[in-house]
Amino acid sequence: MKTDSELQRDVLDELAWEPSVNAAEIGVSAKEGVVTLSGYVSSYAERYAAENAAKRVYGVKAIANELKVKLPGSSIRSDEDIAAAAARALETNVFVPADKIRVIVRDGWITLEGTVEWQYQQDAADKAVRYLTGVKGVTDLITIQPRVTSTEVKQKIEEALKRSAEMDARRVDVKVRDGEVILEGTVRSWAEREEAERAAWAAPGVLRVEDHIDVSP
Repeated sequence: MKTDSELQRDVLDELAWEPSVNAAEIGVSAKEGVVTLSGYVSSYAERYAAENAAKRVYGVKAIANELKVKLPGSSIRSDEDIAAAAARALETNVFVPADKIRVIVRDGWITLEGTVEWQYQQDAADKAVRYLTGVKGVTDLITIQPRVTSTEVKQKIEEALKRSAEMDARRVDVKVRDGEVILEGTVRSWAEREEAERAAWAAPGVLRVEDHIDVSP
């Protein structure tokens, strides 16, 4: 098992390796597998990329992302411009259902509201606006309407876990109730934990996923 200093060093190295992140402006601390990112980044996209880079490091159990977005002068846009750009991005994305998502922008922060049928549609909406110039953050309030029974959802998730080459499905327990999925068990890496969560969200009718899986390298 890695020491706190080893984990901190590995996360710093991964941030430096990630070309879309300016690691010089990011501080990293680690304690018992929990990594905290602090400092400033020049865009919300960079903040997201830094968090994903930290997740890739073996031994990371949880992340506290305290990075603040400090836009350079060339990236500052009015809320009206950001809202118009976000609306166009959603309209041109084939995975986002037409006229289902509302966009609200305040001080550079985008809030998405509406209802869709699938998790991938919610993800597509989030990704469509995440990389727009001037965006400081995204709050996703999009909801998913269930169309299948809890038994069907549980079965589909368990089947997906068994098909995955990245994990041992026997180590994960799946519980489903009224569109809510609870994942429990123990896996060997953060990536394996994320794969289980991804499989849960991919099932039709899932409204919420509570990931209680422990990471034990």
